[in-house]
Amino acid sequence: MQKLSIGVGLGLLSFALSSYAMDMVQAKLIGAVVFLVYLWSSEALPLGVTSLLPLILFPLLGIIDLKATAPNYSKDIIFLFIGGFLLAIAMQKTRLHEITAAKLLSFFPKSAKGIIYALAITSATLSAFLSNTTVTIMLMPIAMFMTSNIRLRVRYLIATAYGASIGGIFTPIGTPPNLILLGFLDDINIAAPTFLEWMFLTAPIVFTMIVVVPWLLSLGLQDEPLACKSSEIQTLTYEQHLLAKILGLLVFLLLLNALIKPLFPSFALNEKLLLLGFGLLLFLPNIQILQWEDTKDMPYEIVFLFGAGFAIAKAFIATGLASTLAGYFTNFASLPLFVLLFLVALFVSFATEITSNTALTSISLPVFYEFAHRNNLPVEIILFTATIAASYAFMLPIATPPNAIIMSSRVIKIKEMAKIGFFINLIGVFIVSATAILFWRYFIG
Repeated sequence: MQKLSIGVGLGLLSFALSSYAMDMVQAKLIGAVVFLVYLWSSEALPLGVTSLLPLILFPLLGIIDLKATAPNYSKDIIFLFIGGFLLAIAMQKTRLHEITAAKLLSFFPKSAKGIIYALAITSATLSAFLSNTTVTIMLMPIAMFMTSNIRLRVRYLIATAYGASIGGIFTPIGTPPNLILLGFLDDINIAAPTFLEWMFLTAPIVFTMIVVVPWLLSLGLQDEPLACKSSEIQTLTYEQHLLAKILGLLVFLLLLNALIKPLFPSFALNEKLLLLGFGLLLFLPNIQILQWEDTKDMPYEIVFLFGAGFAIAKAFIATGLASTLAGYFTNFASLPLFVLLFLVALFVSFATEITSNTALTSISLPVFYEFAHRNNLPVEIILFTATIAASYAFMLPIATPPNAIIMSSRVIKIKEMAKIGFFINLIGVFIVSATAILFWRYFIG
């Protein structure tokens, strides 16, 4: 009860302070979000319970009504997660992840640091071309299997999620904010970078982050016992072989879809339907890898968590709060360019922690464009910085799908992710800003 009281107190204090600079509805939203974030961080209530509170709080406080709040808990993206989780459950049930872990370990040193790098690099590489959601779902059972040591398991899961976020910016198709930027540049008649140009521009960030972040995650683990259970690559059973074929077909279709989408959008498959379809395929009579009883392991609290994140994003848009917050950057037009870029990246990175990076990118790009255009600042560099920073939020589970997915393991506590993620956020912001000032300004605009 004490934690609940603290959460209410922080929410009321945030509302009171915000009411001096914003209208009442926006101030109420800030107070509600602070309250929710504290409950998630302190675990004062079960994760699923806290995630359902926006359904009550937002209509009750007059932020947005129930008809606007409730649909966020049934968005189509949620069914992508459900399909992916079914595939993950199948991997665990058939123990296919044990075989995969053995294969993965054969390429890297069998040490805590080696496994952290293995998971992060594998996740980053796949996420450059596939959905970071899909990649995290597929790799999570492997990370869980690698060790029985809880401390190591936490680091392995975080390496998997952070690797997915790091690699997602490497290509235009790696994460939704990238595509939003390309569409926005087209709307304002600015030539967008080609696929290879995008990879050239983001390569310094990805390569630096994929070296630094796993190294940081491996600090203090030198003396930890490595309870790795995988030493030999076993022969596949019939079910494992069948599931491996199904997963292989899925990966092929996802890669093919990623290639088709930019060239022939009308022929591209819906990734959400693809994941859900392959998840349901496992129940068919001639396959029957899963039974309905297996779905009891589905982390439904994470589904509610996604709904809460989408509801917050909806409220930010409906109340105009996101635009108001982004508009405050107008006061910093006279700052040195590096400082300005650092503040843009800092704002976007930490604002993304409590709202959808897709929604935030959609809201912030027009605001930053107007700000840069009016003050004769490099438009493309500022927009590019804001877009990349939107994918580099590592603190809270609602910040990015990979963060939320590894929370479904029930191994990581939110305060652990927040503590580690805070410093990774700052590192990411600095690297993005430094790349913008040292590299992008010679090739963009």
